[in-house]
Amino acid sequence: MEAGGLPLELWRMILAYLHLPDLGRCSLVCRAWYELILSLDSTRWRQLCLGCTECRHPNWPNQPDVEPESWREAFKQHYLASKTWTKNALDLESSVCFSLFRRRRERRTLSVGPGHEFDSLGSALAMASLYDRIVLFPGVYEEQGEIILKVPVEIIGHGKLGEVALLASIDQHCSTTRLCNLVFMPAWFSPFMFKTTSGHVQFDNCNFENGHIQVHGPGTCQVKFCTFKNTHVFLHNVPLCVLENCEFVGSENNSVTVEGHPSADKNWAYKYLVGLIKSSPSILPTEDSDSLMSLDLESRDQAWSPRTCDIVIEGSQSPTSPASTSPKPGSKAGSQEAEVGSDGERVAQTPDSSDGGLSPSGEDEDEDQLTYRLSYQVQGPRPVLGGSFLGPPLPGASIQLPSCLVLNSLQQELQKDKEAMALASSVQGCLIRKCLFRDGKGGVFVCSYGRAKMEGNVFRNLTYAVRCIHNSKIVMLRNDIHRCRASGIFLRLEGGGLIAGNNIYHNAEAGVDIRKKSNPLILCNQIHHGLRSGIVVLGNGKGIIRNNQIFSNKEAGIYILYHGNPVVSGNHIFKGRAAGIAVNENGKGLITENVIRENQWGGVDIRRGGVPVLRSNLICFGYSDGVVVGDEGKGLIEGNTIYANKGCGVWMMSSSLPHVTSNHVSYNGLYGVAVFSQKDGSGELPGGHGAQENFSEDGDAVLWETELEKDEDPLRRPVTTALVESNSINHNGASGLYVQSSEALHVLTNVIHANGDRGITVAQSSQLTRVANNSISCNRQSGVKVEAQCKVELRGNGIYDNRGHGIITKGDSSIVIENDIIGNRGSGLQLLPRSDTKVIKNRIHSFRAYGIAVRGRAKALVQENIIFQGKTSKTIFQQISNNRECVLQNNKFLVFKKKSDTWRLVNPPARPHLESSLRGPSAAHSGQKGTAMATRITARVEGGYHSNRSVFCTIL
Repeated sequence: MEAGGLPLELWRMILAYLHLPDLGRCSLVCRAWYELILSLDSTRWRQLCLGCTECRHPNWPNQPDVEPESWREAFKQHYLASKTWTKNALDLESSVCFSLFRRRRERRTLSVGPGHEFDSLGSALAMASLYDRIVLFPGVYEEQGEIILKVPVEIIGHGKLGEVALLASIDQHCSTTRLCNLVFMPAWFSPFMFKTTSGHVQFDNCNFENGHIQVHGPGTCQVKFCTFKNTHVFLHNVPLCVLENCEFVGSENNSVTVEGHPSADKNWAYKYLVGLIKSSPSILPTEDSDSLMSLDLESRDQAWSPRTCDIVIEGSQSPTSPASTSPKPGSKAGSQEAEVGSDGERVAQTPDSSDGGLSPSGEDEDEDQLTYRLSYQVQGPRPVLGGSFLGPPLPGASIQLPSCLVLNSLQQELQKDKEAMALASSVQGCLIRKCLFRDGKGGVFVCSYGRAKMEGNVFRNLTYAVRCIHNSKIVMLRNDIHRCRASGIFLRLEGGGLIAGNNIYHNAEAGVDIRKKSNPLILCNQIHHGLRSGIVVLGNGKGIIRNNQIFSNKEAGIYILYHGNPVVSGNHIFKGRAAGIAVNENGKGLITENVIRENQWGGVDIRRGGVPVLRSNLICFGYSDGVVVGDEGKGLIEGNTIYANKGCGVWMMSSSLPHVTSNHVSYNGLYGVAVFSQKDGSGELPGGHGAQENFSEDGDAVLWETELEKDEDPLRRPVTTALVESNSINHNGASGLYVQSSEALHVLTNVIHANGDRGITVAQSSQLTRVANNSISCNRQSGVKVEAQCKVELRGNGIYDNRGHGIITKGDSSIVIENDIIGNRGSGLQLLPRSDTKVIKNRIHSFRAYGIAVRGRAKALVQENIIFQGKTSKTIFQQISNNRECVLQNNKFLVFKKKSDTWRLVNPPARPHLESSLRGPSAAHSGQKGTAMATRITARVEGGYHSNRSVFCTIL
């Protein structure tokens, strides 16, 4: 176009009056004219698209107010799709037989209506030839008999949609047909408005009311811009059907039923439909465009996009930790002397150091006094999440998540999982795209080996959105499912497929319900604000639940019960009003690498025979406990970081049999690990995850035990005694471990450090509690306290630098054997009245109190112990002179004779000896546990922690 020509704005005004064929010719003149025609997208192309009676707004019915990226491209796609039904004519004309007698025949147009050529549709069809067009003028046409389409024709209503109504039952026997701009209603003699068994049918811009449409394979159909009011579309064994931009309203049953495996016998239209689908814009995400659907959420939740890698701590105060605990009333400020409490337990009032590592030596120590240092290093399992979770939580601070716990985008997940990518790209059976299902009973029902793919649809105000049963497979991408009166997506009887990138919210039952051996892949969805659970897996249901955001649900984010056995990995489960994950009624599951945070009840709740594997999860900032193992709960709890929950880190009932190993339990508000014997309150379990719930699709209770599998899971080994093993339990608000149990418990090879109360408290233990090879250090009160009538065995522990006594016991038949009890502020070992204890082969030292103190009428056998002198010569042993029930045999008392004396802990070296204690599943984590005991005694004091997290106990 010459520079001296008309301005571009004037050219655009002129070209805006051209019709479609003229625009096409102008675009062929030259490149400048081609670009000029393209620039008319928001003017002329928009007018052509919206003015076409055969189509509607490109984003109808879900987003009619949102303009497409290109009006020209949208018009082009519809134009190409509207010509699919005539592709068969091209095939016939190009065949060898017809090429010999080729003669171009013009299509006729037959008019039907008052004052026109034909009075009825039936009479027009009787005179129609191949590919003729039949135009129905405004009016109501009621056919008294079934209409049989024997030749390919096009039936179009004239005028606006709704002006032409057709009451008929049409049976297609020809290869292809197209119906456009009509209102269909069933005839008086049949509910079927249209049916075909082998041909291809195309519906554009039609309304269907109160009837049925039926397509049998190898027949195919293509439906676009249609409204179905209380109309059922039944697709049986179809190789491929496409429903696009349609609205389904007020169905009394299912809106669409897809039944049977896609037919291997395909008609002529199949390849054209596949080509049309591939050429249309994809709903699959790309790296640049992958973003979540907009949600009506508070700003706190909006921050949780798939790229989220930070956790922001809300509130003005973090859960209670030793660093924030205020001094007890009545204590003197700045006092560094130990005081004796009412129960005889010695409590030191020394101010905390920043990391909880305390030097028992005061700043006013006499330099001329004899000094020595026991240097030792005990490393427990390191937190799997790195340094972000080593320090106390700070209000308003952002915690960086490691890469293994950051949510991936859907595109990233599909690229990693080739099987999921193949599913997402597959086209088989029925494709339902950009449709609206609302205000009815059911959306899409897929059964009996059926196949269906749903992309970009909206399901709202239905009883359920999608049901998939009887070995059927569904692919659901980027759908919006909300306000269903039951579950949003329901799978049973070995249903499966891919559910990815959907927004599922405000449903009355579970967002996704999986049962009876169904095994879907649930990937990168948002499941939130449900009135029950986010995802329910029961009745031998399986599935892979990965990389989802599950939040703000009224009940458990994921609920597993009745032998449900999913793999739950990489999800962010937060802000639920009950538990994050609940495993109940013999539920199983592999739960790994999830972020479970800010839930009202337990981050993970295991009860009633639940036996999951809970591994490498971050469970943090909960408003109750981190992990709850309730009545008859079991399972393996391994390698998790349980951090800054307001309740306990791990809460266990004595009737449960979990294996708690290699976890990092820190900065929780109450106990690190608590074992209780009493039941839950009045028997009502919190948060709805313990009560009897209705999981029947018809509203009746279902007994699933008749269908339960009895397979053995190699990830789970039989456990006959609850086991707390190889954990790092530190900086919790109360005791590191609290036991009030009527059953046996084993506590082995744990590091229990710097907790806000005692290291271990045994308040009740009618059966033996075995505490062996643990490192118990720097706790605010005593290292270990055993209450009356408790049976406890303490063996091979290192109890260092606690602010109270090393061990204080009132226990009955307790055994304290082969422990190192060094550098504690109170007595090394205090035996209270009416206790019965055997104290054998221990090494004991106290700074200012007695090595062993026997109070009142305590019964004890003190044999073969080594007791080191403390600050004064009177701090080795104390007992009442007339107590004959305390027997001392073969003990060794070491006192200083001169300044140069040094002591060494040899044969064996300083305890605990963790290497010899590793066994079972924990052995796999031996690389995370190390022990390096240095026993050289020097003459200089060094307090606090070093960067390698060694503990240095200074002893005077």
